[in-house]
Amino acid sequence: MNGRPTVAVIGAGAWGTALACALAAVADVKLWSHTPLPAGTRHTPRLPDITLPPNVELVSDLPAIADCVLMVVPTQALREVSARLARVLAPAVPIVSCCKGLEHGTSLMPLEVLTRTMPGHPLAVLGGPNFAIEVARGLPAAATLAAGQRIFAQELAENLSTPAFRLYASTDPLGVQLAGAAKNVYAIGAGVCIGAGMGENARAALLTRALAELGRLVEALGGQSKTVYGMAGMGDLVLTCTGIGSRNYSLGMALGSGESLDSILAARTTVAEGVLTAPTLAELGPRYDVETPIIDAIARLLRGQVTAQDVRKELFGRPQRLE
Repeated sequence: MNGRPTVAVIGAGAWGTALACALAAVADVKLWSHTPLPAGTRHTPRLPDITLPPNVELVSDLPAIADCVLMVVPTQALREVSARLARVLAPAVPIVSCCKGLEHGTSLMPLEVLTRTMPGHPLAVLGGPNFAIEVARGLPAAATLAAGQRIFAQELAENLSTPAFRLYASTDPLGVQLAGAAKNVYAIGAGVCIGAGMGENARAALLTRALAELGRLVEALGGQSKTVYGMAGMGDLVLTCTGIGSRNYSLGMALGSGESLDSILAARTTVAEGVLTAPTLAELGPRYDVETPIIDAIARLLRGQVTAQDVRKELFGRPQRLE
């Protein structure tokens, strides 16, 4: 990307709005909203207190021209929206997935979906420990941008980095995507620990063992184990499993305190990806012959098959082994 590029951000939710605000420091931004917003508005519903920078243009038509596109829609909507975008977007424009989770029903990761819906476009994925509101306000933050080709990943990370939003290049898009999916599930478990009164020690133990479990899964699927200890792995896991601003963590707290999943979801307008991702992710362990006891337990908890105390007894009753 030469000069001042044009970046299209597809999805005006909290994270899409935040990325649009951040990237306005280095690019002209088109922010696409699925629901058309009133003409002249400089605010989006998910971050109403944030005023969009002057060079962020809210659009209701999917853009045909851009130097780079960020897909920031829920994972379960990615296939439909990206297929529509493919029909109008100029060829060979780089596409960056900012979705976290696995497609329900297929177990496909976001880049696998995009490979099918947007063939011919270079693909990358963004992951890392970031709450949208802080990025939108310009507070310092960092993330990982991964692509299969090192030079492409490095150039894109350099072009999209801003003085307040630093991107680290990676050649492990699989590991970054898997970490982004799993951390939402682990965050539900961490919230359950606190909501059920199990304490900080229990949460710390869960986070530590979750990191080990995630490492096994990433390696089994062909990713790089070092990704687990970077921004997209440990960084995102720590933030999502400890910050009250995490949708999945707060859902877990409510679940641990005794609320039913149905009542929690009925009271929310935001998406907690971990609820849909947990059963899909639980299918990967048996498929790749990897033990994933934490993911499995959280999936069964969400299905109402076990209680929080059942999970505690089960995990603490597992055979002892060397760490």
